[in-house]
Amino acid sequence: MTLLFRRGLPAIGLALLALPALAAQPPGGGPPPAVGVTAVTPRAVTESNEFIGRIEAINRVDIVSRVTAFLEKREFTEGAEVKQGDLLIRLERGPFEAQLAQASASVAEADAQLQNASVTLNRAQALLNTVAGQRSVVDNALAAQRSAQAQLMSAQAQQRQAQINLDYTEIRAPIDGRIGRAMVTEGNVVSPSSGTLVTIVSQDPMYVLFTVPVRTMLEVRRRYAERGGLEAVTVKVHLPDGTLYSETGKLDFVDINVGQDTDSITLRARMPNPVLQGGLRGLTAGQLVSVVMEAIEPVPMLSVPRAAVITDQRGDFVYVVGAENKAERRAIRMGSESTPQWAVVQEGLREGEQVVVDGLQRVRPGNPVSPAPWQGAGQGGGGAGRPAQGG
Repeated sequence: MTLLFRRGLPAIGLALLALPALAAQPPGGGPPPAVGVTAVTPRAVTESNEFIGRIEAINRVDIVSRVTAFLEKREFTEGAEVKQGDLLIRLERGPFEAQLAQASASVAEADAQLQNASVTLNRAQALLNTVAGQRSVVDNALAAQRSAQAQLMSAQAQQRQAQINLDYTEIRAPIDGRIGRAMVTEGNVVSPSSGTLVTIVSQDPMYVLFTVPVRTMLEVRRRYAERGGLEAVTVKVHLPDGTLYSETGKLDFVDINVGQDTDSITLRARMPNPVLQGGLRGLTAGQLVSVVMEAIEPVPMLSVPRAAVITDQRGDFVYVVGAENKAERRAIRMGSESTPQWAVVQEGLREGEQVVVDGLQRVRPGNPVSPAPWQGAGQGGGGAGRPAQGG
């Protein structure tokens, strides 16, 4: 019994020593699985960030009445575009025409009195050098002439005011733009205290306002410092139906205050808003849009095919083929510039490292693989690709 026990020990030891060797072999004891790999390389990527924004008119004018009068006629079509100087509203003119006529009569009367005072002054000055002349008479005539001149100036000012009030009975568009809904109908009495009669908003160009985290703004400014900072950024918008607006805007204002609750700052871009097919425009004041802040020129960023990226509960990762062709799990952080074809890697990989793109289901961390160049690498990364034969 003792002899059998001792003889069994070498056999058991040999079996235990063989276990690591068996574990290192693929199931079935075959060769390492073939996988397609590609190198981590920098690619020209157009950096972009997306935010929620709102369209705002550059100019907005609330039309109010400057005088008190009946609203006689509305000359515009609600919702239409108007040009600067177009007649919008006619107010009752009769009372103001009468005031102007009365003011004109006062001017004529004051002018006549001034002429008479001037004649009297000239006569008194001519008699001053004679026996009949008196200095006091000249002084009185001079005072009367100056008083008449002041009365004429006052009458002329009243005449100008009457003319201004008469002109106010025709309300014209102060800017080019689109006119809104009329707030007062014909036949009503309007005055400066009546409030807004109608609103006009400019149409081309438009502003788009959006808020971004301060950190994002600083990163963009630093990254493009040599290219002009924020001047190297363009702005595009996605309309509410998801379509990309055809025009591109430029940043023209950064707010001077940071939101204390959100640690974000407001940016503003100027967007062209031309008339499109059908006579309409793409942007409307108050419209909610998705704003894409995009670099003017692409910048090199480390990228791998999107097919190489796996996601689980711990996040995104790839398999890197390292020394002795062993696969290593590597956690990565992808950038917002990633596309369905390419993943932009901000952290986790170095340029030149080999990542597995095809055959991921056969890879186990720490096990060897048989790498071969990924055939999809030369095809723009559109598909999963397959490793070259013979690897």
